[in-house]
Amino acid sequence: MGHNNHLSAEQEAFGTGPKGYACIAAYVKQLDASPGVYRMLDEQARVLYVGKARNLKARVTSYSRPSNQHSARITRMIRETASMMFLTTKTETEALLLEQNLIKQLKPKYNVLLRDDKSFPNILVGREHSFPQIKKHRGAKKEKGDYYGPFASAGAVNRTINQLQKVFLLRNCSDATFDSRTRPCLLYQIKRCSAPCVGYVSEDEYAGLVKDADRFLQGKTTAVQAQLADEMRAASEAMEFERAAALRDRIRAMTQVQSAQGINPQGVAEADVIALHQGGGQACVQVFFIRANQNWGNRDYYPRVGEDVDASEVMQAFLLQFYGDKEPPRLVLLSHGVDDEDLVCEALAQKAGRKVELAVPQRGEKAELVSHALRNARESLARKMSETATQAKLLRGLAEAFDLAEPPGRVEVYDNSHIQGQYAVGAMVVAGPEGFEKGQYRKFNIRGEELTPGDDFGMMKEVLTRRFKRLLKEDPDRQSGTWPDLLLIDGGAGQVSAVHEIMSELGVEDIAMIGVAKGIDRDAGKEEFHRTGKRPMALRHNDPVLYFVQRLRDEAHRFAIGTHRAKRAKAVGATPLDEIAGVGAARKRALLAHFGSAKAVGRANLADLKAVDGISESLAQKIYDHFHEG
Repeated sequence: MGHNNHLSAEQEAFGTGPKGYACIAAYVKQLDASPGVYRMLDEQARVLYVGKARNLKARVTSYSRPSNQHSARITRMIRETASMMFLTTKTETEALLLEQNLIKQLKPKYNVLLRDDKSFPNILVGREHSFPQIKKHRGAKKEKGDYYGPFASAGAVNRTINQLQKVFLLRNCSDATFDSRTRPCLLYQIKRCSAPCVGYVSEDEYAGLVKDADRFLQGKTTAVQAQLADEMRAASEAMEFERAAALRDRIRAMTQVQSAQGINPQGVAEADVIALHQGGGQACVQVFFIRANQNWGNRDYYPRVGEDVDASEVMQAFLLQFYGDKEPPRLVLLSHGVDDEDLVCEALAQKAGRKVELAVPQRGEKAELVSHALRNARESLARKMSETATQAKLLRGLAEAFDLAEPPGRVEVYDNSHIQGQYAVGAMVVAGPEGFEKGQYRKFNIRGEELTPGDDFGMMKEVLTRRFKRLLKEDPDRQSGTWPDLLLIDGGAGQVSAVHEIMSELGVEDIAMIGVAKGIDRDAGKEEFHRTGKRPMALRHNDPVLYFVQRLRDEAHRFAIGTHRAKRAKAVGATPLDEIAGVGAARKRALLAHFGSAKAVGRANLADLKAVDGISESLAQKIYDHFHEG
């Protein structure tokens, strides 16, 4: 990659250079016809837009003079441009991939941006145990076994695992639970497991069940169903009526699985179906996962778009950002085509290490799949826009009720959770015009050594001090959109004055703050609201704003308790073995299975430690030394 150009340091520092068309025109003579990526920056050097070009000189020239070809959005962007940066690349495909990486990283104001980018779960049929387990799996595929996915959500995986348990009776318990069972668990009683833990099924029989489940997940459902029907007939003829009834139940469960999936395309074995609907300056993209001729769920996305972005630009940006960290399937069915189809196919093929086809089907089963996804996108966007309108109304109501200058764009709600000061955590949840913004939630492990156990004032002080010190350091000019317009604190007058003191010390007294305290009889609905220098107030018990505040506080409470429980569970499950370098989860399991407890590991002699599977001589010495120092 090549040169990096932008304004001189002096011009940037004082924002004295030309802006808009004149600024862009000054760069044209420095450029050649190389492919590459360009960035437009404003006076504060914030990135406004990232674009790629087959020919940088030609592309930048097109921005350097007024044209009726430019949309209102592009004209605004040009007007705000005070400097530019360039990176040349060897090929246009390389430029395309670099452009999308930079968009994800920099989140420029004028680009189409995919905001929600969570990973997808898979189903894992393990291979490390003689009686393989079936379970949900996220993240790196390190464990030995067969992975099936992606599924659109944890719900889609759980439903499929439940159905597979009914049909194939595979276990989903952990290896440790399996090894410790002496009698079958409840799943055996409700016909969801064949109880291999207590020998109710042989290794060979269980391997047959696993093989059938694999075939089912590979889409060979009719073959499995036919085989079960043959076995049922044979059992019936041999007068093994109990076995015939069990097989009949499994065939019934299998039929239910297929009807529950809704869509089971015959002619599409593996594809992602991606449909886009735009309206009112917003967009919804629906993604359906078709694998093994089955529907493995769908998910909706709401990328950030402008009023005048055309469908092909949104679709192209979505595809490249969506598959930035996921493997694309062989076929992607689209509702709208993209401008640089060959280029996008090449970029996706590079990701996958094989050919990837994009298609906009016009007729037949594939077109029906797209039309179904499009209908979902249209309905989801209508629902979202209606929720956004309600949220905007509630934020306006909040401003009126508490005399705020304008409706808050970002509300931060704080809460603490602990048991008599132990496992203490602080939690922050965030709400804005589009509802709860879960990607912005933060947890704080309370560190204060000198805090008295259960000191809620002290905990709140620590959380807010850390939060605002970080904001002052990372975004002193309040440009990133992460500064709150309103703070909601769980507590009354005491909490509010303590928080006000902290904010004064930090010099951020211009942020509105409300303390939410339970009323005299601590009854929900009788909340009192406390503000600095004002008398406590209440809202009418049926006021929608009151319900809104309660919902915000309840969400903070839910998140705080969940975080606290996770911290407590981690601490309770911790053992002295966690402190020894080289003892990971697998070796810890092996040691605990061999000796029964961490205490027994500590008392073991060197020869016994060496006898444990997976523990080398040097690691045995390290473990022994850890427990026998001095």
